[in-house]
Amino acid sequence: MIDQATIQKIFDAADIYEVVSDFVSLKKRGVNYLGLCPFHNEKTGSFTVSPAKGIYKCFGCGKGGNAVNFIMEHEQMSYVEALKYLAEKYHIPVEEKELTEEQRKEKTERESMLIVSSYANEYFQYQLWNTDEGRSVGLGYLRQRGISDEMIRKFGLGYNPEGWGAFTKAAQEKGYKKEFLVKTGLTIENEKGLFDRFRARVMFPVFDLAGKVIAFGGRTMTTDKKISKYLNSPESEIYHKSKTLYGIFLAKKSIVQQDRCILVEGYTDVISFHAKGIENVVASSGTSLTIEQIRLIRRLTPNVTIIYDGDAAGIKASLRGIDLVLEEGLNVRVLLLPDGEDPDSFARSHTPQDLADFIANNETDFINFKTKLLLGTAGDDPVERARLITDIVRSIAKIPDNIVRSVYVRETAHQLDVEERVLYTEIAKVRLKNEEQPSKTSVTTPELKVTTQTRGATPCDIEESVLIRYLLLFGDSELYEEERNGYMRSVSVGEFIIRELAEDDLELLNPVFRTMQQEYQRQYESPSFIPARYFISYPDIKVSTMAANILSEPYELSKIWYKMDSFVETEQMKLGELLPKILDNYKMRRVEMLSRDIDNRILESQNSKDPSQIIELLKRKNAINAIRRKLNEKLGRTGIH
Repeated sequence: MIDQATIQKIFDAADIYEVVSDFVSLKKRGVNYLGLCPFHNEKTGSFTVSPAKGIYKCFGCGKGGNAVNFIMEHEQMSYVEALKYLAEKYHIPVEEKELTEEQRKEKTERESMLIVSSYANEYFQYQLWNTDEGRSVGLGYLRQRGISDEMIRKFGLGYNPEGWGAFTKAAQEKGYKKEFLVKTGLTIENEKGLFDRFRARVMFPVFDLAGKVIAFGGRTMTTDKKISKYLNSPESEIYHKSKTLYGIFLAKKSIVQQDRCILVEGYTDVISFHAKGIENVVASSGTSLTIEQIRLIRRLTPNVTIIYDGDAAGIKASLRGIDLVLEEGLNVRVLLLPDGEDPDSFARSHTPQDLADFIANNETDFINFKTKLLLGTAGDDPVERARLITDIVRSIAKIPDNIVRSVYVRETAHQLDVEERVLYTEIAKVRLKNEEQPSKTSVTTPELKVTTQTRGATPCDIEESVLIRYLLLFGDSELYEEERNGYMRSVSVGEFIIRELAEDDLELLNPVFRTMQQEYQRQYESPSFIPARYFISYPDIKVSTMAANILSEPYELSKIWYKMDSFVETEQMKLGELLPKILDNYKMRRVEMLSRDIDNRILESQNSKDPSQIIELLKRKNAINAIRRKLNEKLGRTGIH
């Protein structure tokens, strides 16, 4: 539990641009920023961040909210977890009230697994630096590999001692539950009991995009050939290998700044590049590149350089995976290292400047690289050359951008000595076939159009959303002046709306709008009350998201307002004329709903033996009709005087 004053400090400090740009590459567009939405798959950016309003909004999938909402949605955190994350980011001390037993039980399984993983990381680091076995075996190995103490600490490397259950025993003594030790894969349970998964191994923690430890890789220190050299955490609630890139947390800022991601294979490759000052580098950790990993990169940059060692067989095996990168619209370049070198050894044997120069001077675009590679194996064999052309065409066909495709067609036609029209014809065939039979690896998300209103929730959602919009946009604007106790005082738009609804005992039907109405009524007399800011940072996610949607979306007026002359052009200027009409229209809508309800009840009561019931309903019907006549008269007025 975090006290309200601290929560407000967190909301005040959290810069929406800074928070979102930790996860998404943003480009300035006027007063706002634009990027690719992290919540659905898109190739043209529709994700907007507004620093002035403190909100984000995707016009493709409809997601929107404030900085806390973003962390909750993106990192799958609870409200309190997101607040803690931002408090840590902005160095705001958080003093929590002690949780009740019931609140402890509400802690999610995911949070418990993350806590266990964090403890494991601390334990492994302690073992590496502070025990005889850790220093002699683990630290000795890392230093022998040329990894400096600075890099060891930067990447949080550690050591798990030899023995069947040293870590598991220590964790249980600290109070960590067996359930979560097993679910994270740190502990294995069988008929013989509990034992450590990682024994006598140097430990490489795997961090997610937010910097939380979600898994481990362990490099064995034993010489037993029956034991796997590297062992990784199993899939779990918090760790999905296909969606994770090693080093992404430490690399993301540099990737955005450099507008390029360098992709290598292993843990030590990443560490060695960092040691040379090249930080925009991540590793696929020995797995074939997946769609999810590609999209993770694409959110930060459209440019990727993939580094290979000199193993030709390994390169050919990876070519198909790169086609997936092309299909996702990324610009792919390839760097081939000299024979016998891998990224780790090459980085360690060169100065930072030499390494940077080698990358800049030797990387080449993927299509040209693939063409030259396959040409070398095809030779003069016409059948092999035909297969080569088919293979190259298949890769070019994956590129979604027409202009980029045409450039590659021209260059490839020249390299292969074939006519461009032949390549275009084959590309058209491939693309047509792909459209008829979508790739199993291609995952698409529908481009949903979400409106501000939660249409269908109540019959008056459209009208009520108009009133809430006025409260947020113009609530503290002066509407008119009135005399009270011999003095002239200003009446704001917000006060007018709240008073008008209260006079007729009207509460908005939509529960989210009703909460906003009630909070507005409670707060509007406070001098420090700023409507938009208040509701953007409101603790109820539904309320803050609704506020973000209303403040960010281009607003389309309902047809019921179109009769008002020049409404859009002079909306704020004509508030005195328009707002009373809007309120009266809303009241009329509610009166009509009451009238229909009374009519239905009269029909249901006709078979009743109690005539007094029908008489009472008819009296209420007459009263409603009288209110309707007054509203019709009021709707003819032209403004407030």
